[in-house]
Amino acid sequence: MAESGIAGVRLADTITKLSGEDRGLVIVAASHGGVYPGYVAAAGNCRGVILNDAGLGLDRAGIGSLDYLDRFGIPGATVGHQSAMIGDGADMLANGRLSFVNKEAAALGLKPGMACAEAARLMTKAMIPKIDPPEHAEDRFLLRDGAIPVWGIDSNSLVRPDDKGTIVVTGSHGGILGGKPETAIRVDALAAIYHDAGIGRNKAGISRLPALDPRGIGGATVDGTTARIGDARSIWATGIISHVNEVAKGWGAKPGISVPDFADIATKRA
Repeated sequence: MAESGIAGVRLADTITKLSGEDRGLVIVAASHGGVYPGYVAAAGNCRGVILNDAGLGLDRAGIGSLDYLDRFGIPGATVGHQSAMIGDGADMLANGRLSFVNKEAAALGLKPGMACAEAARLMTKAMIPKIDPPEHAEDRFLLRDGAIPVWGIDSNSLVRPDDKGTIVVTGSHGGILGGKPETAIRVDALAAIYHDAGIGRNKAGISRLPALDPRGIGGATVDGTTARIGDARSIWATGIISHVNEVAKGWGAKPGISVPDFADIATKRA
C-alpha cells in the first residue's frame, strides 16, 4: 500500500495486499472490478473502494464487485480501463475517470465521469462497514492432468513454487503491477494465460506478455469479451486468444485459437 496524499485514502497496485492497517480507509486499487476484489475490500472493512472496470468483458464481470459491495453497505466504483492503467494504482488516482458506481457510492455523490481523486475524497465520508462478508475463497484446480499439468487459478496471487514448469491459466488481468516486470508471475511456468482486461490505457492489460519473454515463458491473453475476468474455468472453457508474446509466437501460437489449443502447442514444445 502507498499513501495517496489524500487523508483516509491509500493506493494499491493490487487489492490482494490489504492488511489490518487498511481497515476503515478508502482504497484505490488497480485490480479488476470483479467480485473477488470486492470481497477482499469488504473482508478488510474498507470504507470504500475504487477498482478498474477491465473493459467490462463477458457478463460484465469486470464490474461484478459493485452489486456485491452494495450488500454490505460499502461504496464501490470503477474507473474506465481507457482512462487509467490496470495494475497501476498511482495512474488510477492521477488519471482515472469513473465509469460505474454502485448505489452506496451514488448516495455520496459519486457519478460516472468524475475524477478518481475527487471520488475517493467523497468516499471518506462513508461509514466503516460493520458486517463481515461470508468467506469467498478463490480457487485453484487441475484443468488437465499429464506430464505437463494445466492448472486453473482464479488469481495470479495463487501461483505456488510447485507451478514451475506447468501451464497456468489464470483469471487475472494481463497487466504487470506498478510497472514492475517481475510481477508478471512469481515462478518460471512453462506458459501463462491471462485475461486482456480490454487492453486499455497504454496497453496495460497485456503488459505481462513482453515481461515473460526474457524468462522463456510462453504468454497469452484471452479476448475480454470471450471469458469472465477472475474466472479461470471461464477462460479455459470459452476464452479465445487475443495476444501472444514472442516466445509463444515462436512455438506457433497465434491469436484466434482456444486456450486448450494454446496449451496443446505449449505442451508439444516443452
